[in-house]
Amino acid sequence: MAGTVLITGGAGFIGSHLADELLRHGYRVRALDNLTPQVHGPAATRPRYLDDQVELVRGDVRDPETVQKALAGVEAVYHFAAMVGVGQSMYEIERYTSVNNLGTAVVLQAIAQSREVRKVIVASSMSIYGEGLYRDGEGRYHQGVHRPLEQLKRGEWELSAPGAGELVPIPTPETKAPSLASIYALSKFDQERMGLIVGNSYQIPVIALRFFNVYGTRQALSNPYTGVLAIFASRLLNGNSPRVFEDGLQKRDFVSVHDVALACRLALEIDQNESQVFNIGSGTSHSVLEVLERLARMLDCGTIAPEITNTYRAGDIRHCFADISAARRLLGYEPRVTFEEGVAELAQWLEGQIAVDRVTEAHAELSLRGLTV
Repeated sequence: MAGTVLITGGAGFIGSHLADELLRHGYRVRALDNLTPQVHGPAATRPRYLDDQVELVRGDVRDPETVQKALAGVEAVYHFAAMVGVGQSMYEIERYTSVNNLGTAVVLQAIAQSREVRKVIVASSMSIYGEGLYRDGEGRYHQGVHRPLEQLKRGEWELSAPGAGELVPIPTPETKAPSLASIYALSKFDQERMGLIVGNSYQIPVIALRFFNVYGTRQALSNPYTGVLAIFASRLLNGNSPRVFEDGLQKRDFVSVHDVALACRLALEIDQNESQVFNIGSGTSHSVLEVLERLARMLDCGTIAPEITNTYRAGDIRHCFADISAARRLLGYEPRVTFEEGVAELAQWLEGQIAVDRVTEAHAELSLRGLTV
């Protein structure tokens, strides 16, 4: 397949990197994006980093006419358009549900009516897992566990199970049952499942890629609900102490946007007859505090101490990192960018960026609504 590919949300962080990857491999790329000010700034113009070869259709995925226009002549669709952010989703419930759920329904309805689209790839999220997979001292697996509110109020962050004691986090495979802890997670699960249901019904191959913590150049530094590395960078660049929820020892899988773009292209190019779901991560884990300290050193901001809040944010989970063995085996996916290389590239890019620090404002919104304890 080397025809025209549509990326919804294609002017954004991941979408633009994917566009670069596809152009390098001979595809024609069209992007549908509303250039929302929260991501693209108040000017909301075509970003300079978006390759000139990308045809940009400006519009909303909730508008059927715009979506149909963007789909004309398209053979494959990457549906990436979404509101992003666990915290904000807990108080902008209607907007997240409208953009993510309704927007996906409009896109899929247009695809179902099209006779040209031959493949769909949906951006899902590790957030649908809630807590990752755990194991106890006896080697038994635990999923669907959670931390009671009273425990969180005491500042006891790790998970335990009756009769098993404290649990140890292990890589989370695609077979782990979803456990939806935020409106954002619910909307991403709906995006994924709607895509798979429509694909199976209309015999259109669909792949859902569950992205873990994606980082890299072009992240929206002035958006306080973007990835945690970009949020930390915004604080450091403005000489402010980055705020870390809980104790900072929660583990995540940080994956370079270059590796994510590679995985997305591989998903387009594999032969498949049925819908599939894959984790896309680095296959490694780091604590949030470790990531912050490394970024601060790279930016020569090591003297700015983090603010460890010892508070919990509604919708957050303790540990979750990826088992990527299925993507390795079936997509041929192998991460190429080490964490050290990725953070070094990010730090170099950050030197020329201006970030408006809105993190304090975002935290105030959460506190005002009682969404931190």
